[in-house]
Amino acid sequence: MQFTDRRDGGRQLAARLAALATEKPVVVALPRGGVPVGAEVAAALGAPLDILAVRKLGAPGNPELAIGAVAEDGSGVLDRRSAETLGMTRAMFEDTLQRESRELRRRVERYRHGHAPATVRGRVVVVVDDGLATGLTVLAAIRAMRRAGARRVVVGVPVGARQSLEMVAEEADEVVCVSVPARLLGVGMWYRDFAPVSDEEVLALLGEG
Repeated sequence: MQFTDRRDGGRQLAARLAALATEKPVVVALPRGGVPVGAEVAAALGAPLDILAVRKLGAPGNPELAIGAVAEDGSGVLDRRSAETLGMTRAMFEDTLQRESRELRRRVERYRHGHAPATVRGRVVVVVDDGLATGLTVLAAIRAMRRAGARRVVVGVPVGARQSLEMVAEEADEVVCVSVPARLLGVGMWYRDFAPVSDEEVLALLGEG
């Protein structure tokens, strides 16, 4: 399966999540790519749309390879086996964590404008991204929502790697994925249009939500 773009992925995902509308959930999208997907889900469910800033922690010499992730509230996850295999020292980890935490603060300030995040305590939360590769950023998001008091955490993505979906399912209450390819290769491979999402687009979508 291939999606036209993130909005199309969001509409197809929303159809799978339709039964949640009666639970009056909060949709929490991971910026930036998850926000167009989340906007469609929120609109279909009649739910508020919020963001949760999460950053992956990249491997030494290969920042695109995630070996961990940290959310804006400090909730994090680290694949210790991969970190050790790739030679990441404690000092390197701390340096990466500080750098990504600075970017998290920048995004939070830009997207929230000083507003508090949506209240999720006692609520059903739908965590949405444009795809699940390693699953580490979504795992950090689940933990952040648990810390915030969410009653139930549902993860929704248009496409995901089977092994990562199984890992995430161990901590989420439910995982909904439209397409589970035999080999993911990369999230962008499953979208005809996978252009980067800008800060301006995120702000516009949050304004609509």
